[in-house]
Amino acid sequence: MIQIPTATWAHAAFDLAAWAAGIGLSVALYRWRLKGLTEQVAGKVGGGYFAALVAGAIPGAWLAGSLNSLRNADPALSHSVVGALVGAIVGVEIYKALRGVRGSTGGVFVGPFALGVVIGRWGCLFAGLPDGTYGAPTTLPWAVELGDGIGRHPVQAYESLAMAAFLAVYLEGLARRRPWAMRRGFYALCLWYGLTRFGWEFLKPYPPLIGPLNLFHLLCGGLVAYGWVYYRGSLRRDRAEGRALPVPGPDHEPV
Repeated sequence: MIQIPTATWAHAAFDLAAWAAGIGLSVALYRWRLKGLTEQVAGKVGGGYFAALVAGAIPGAWLAGSLNSLRNADPALSHSVVGALVGAIVGVEIYKALRGVRGSTGGVFVGPFALGVVIGRWGCLFAGLPDGTYGAPTTLPWAVELGDGIGRHPVQAYESLAMAAFLAVYLEGLARRRPWAMRRGFYALCLWYGLTRFGWEFLKPYPPLIGPLNLFHLLCGGLVAYGWVYYRGSLRRDRAEGRALPVPGPDHEPV
């Protein structure tokens, strides 16, 4: 069992680091590979896009987190990154439908979101038991002890490492101009994050909602369904349009 030093301020510190790193990566990816794609998307979606995103993400984060935590033995308001993601998707997709916008518009957020999870989840771990994101008890040799003498699954580390693996594959895809990374990266993110987070939820002591499934299982299932349907739809459109595969070109130009 591994003893983890904890402090409640760790969550905020790692959140700030995650935001800063995410913004830095966003700028780097924009200059390296995504400038043309981002400008193309910006020309389609209009100025209300980010308002729709925020209008979905903020209530989604607090509703999902609180609906789960208020059912605990010690009820409290909270927020959730998966709730923010689902809420943002709902807000943006409604906005796109009203404006008649088709295709993925979330490519610019893929790298920053993944990196944010990679960094931010360590803040959840080091914040300890008060954070409420700890894992279920286990006797595995890498169990972590957060101050109560109980060995637990380090689910925060599991999630961080899973997203680090996705980020590495995604960056490799951008480097090689893979169509899935250049045009369908956001849908791939939803698939991977939804699938892996769905698995990690079985290792958390959250109150079940339907059978063995908690609220986040349902949200993650929705993410997987969304990612799969929209990924396949984007692929079919590319084939129908006879879109050519990416070819080498200047790093900042779309292909």
